[in-house]
Amino acid sequence: MDVGKRLKEVREMYGLSQRELAKRVGLTNSTISMIERDAVSPSISSLKKILEGVSLTVTEFFTLEIPTESQVVFKKDTLVDVGSDGVELHLVGSTQPDSKLAFLIERYQPGSSTGKDMITHIGEEAGTVIEAGTVIEGSIEITVAGRSFKLTKGDSYKFSTSLPHKFKNTSKKVCKIISAHTPPSF
Repeated sequence: MDVGKRLKEVREMYGLSQRELAKRVGLTNSTISMIERDAVSPSISSLKKILEGVSLTVTEFFTLEIPTESQVVFKKDTLVDVGSDGVELHLVGSTQPDSKLAFLIERYQPGSSTGKDMITHIGEEAGTVIEAGTVIEGSIEITVAGRSFKLTKGDSYKFSTSLPHKFKNTSKKVCKIISAHTPPSF
């Protein structure tokens, strides 16, 4: 393991500058800088002293799982479309392994549907037919457990996805839906 790189990751995780860490442990910030650049390699006793500045043991230093930076912005041209036959289902944040929620931008062309067969999957799904930066026209028919509902702009739904369900755009205009479901399996 690259000790210098690891020390920098740990220091940054604790929100400390090199100067702050050096001050805490009675070293110069140039010493911390040289270690982080791998210009010098600290002895175990020196590393132990540095780690006392962040209350870590040497074992914790080498085994601590450092969180990676999460993606914040998802550009429209990078969203994965898992839809077909006039239905676009764009996954937002689908590459985030620690996500507890799946988020979709759905677009239904006139007459399109999720298919003739009903869908079931584990979790709950919630969404809203909303205006999201574009004018949304049209409507959607949702069938859940044999009951059909017609939703228009501003209407919302929530149901257990273990119930058989399907979506169909029965209008002559495009329908756009923003939805989320948990767990993030689709």
